[in-house]
Amino acid sequence: MKVEGVATTSHQGKIMLTDVYLSSLNAWQWLMLHFSSHVQFVGADELVEPGVPTDELGAQGYLEMSDSKQAAEVSAFNALGWKTPVTPTGAIVNSVVAPSPARTAGIHVADEIVAVNGTAVTSSCALVRALHGFAPGTTEHLTIDRARISPSGTITYRAPSSVILIAGVTPSNEGASGCAGVSGPSKSWLGVELEDGNTYALPAKVMINTQDIGGPSAGLAMTLTLIDKLSKNSISGNQPIAATGTMDVHGNVGDVGGVAEKTVAVQRAGAKYFFVPQVEVATARSAASPGLTIVGVTTLQQALHDLRKIGGEPPEPITKPH
Repeated sequence: MKVEGVATTSHQGKIMLTDVYLSSLNAWQWLMLHFSSHVQFVGADELVEPGVPTDELGAQGYLEMSDSKQAAEVSAFNALGWKTPVTPTGAIVNSVVAPSPARTAGIHVADEIVAVNGTAVTSSCALVRALHGFAPGTTEHLTIDRARISPSGTITYRAPSSVILIAGVTPSNEGASGCAGVSGPSKSWLGVELEDGNTYALPAKVMINTQDIGGPSAGLAMTLTLIDKLSKNSISGNQPIAATGTMDVHGNVGDVGGVAEKTVAVQRAGAKYFFVPQVEVATARSAASPGLTIVGVTTLQQALHDLRKIGGEPPEPITKPH
């Protein structure tokens, strides 16, 4: 992790990111690994929503990591007293159903839709409202910032381009969008799931190297690492700790998978404390050996409070927020 624009320091303690390795298996590998410990077998269809193919699973993981980095940066600076104004930018695609109009039009995971028929949209609900009344068969002109995902997982965006799409018939099992001002399912259907695109005015440039790592589970670890780097004193008490859990921009810690396997890994890496989502405490403790303390948390503030209980210092930024 590198930071430019504000003062940073390094402390003796380590805050370790935890991850699991996901790979497709052939029959021989399945047989060999079936007798290995700390291996979990998951069907490919369990990793995606119904109707979503697995060929963009890697892109989904890298998008989740990109979102996780953004949330970590926002939450860390907010916890240290900075303000991070937000600017809505569009509707980001986080899955594409197959078959669907979006799939036919070549829309992919991480693409950001910024306009419909020439009218700007700055959120997922703005896109839903813009398309809600269109009948199936309607030709729609979407303006999209195309995502480019490098082999190692870095997402960049090309200049906006136009995509022509023919709206489909909304499936009978499609529910209401939940967006204000929209009642019931849309008349037409694109076949995408969306998230809001946002940019935040951060007080510094943060670069986190997560090459070849996807998914959202490093959010808590990245947030704590950034706070520690920006703080005068060690928030971990200079102890080796590990963490797993998603992080949102409001500082909430969410559930993750593979906690039993991660528990074994962090113990082997020398961690003394493992911070996990509260709902995963029982799973982590069942895999832990003596010498590793499991700490369950639901928010960033709780994690910082629990770190102080094991000898960490309160976060105090080196550079005074302004």
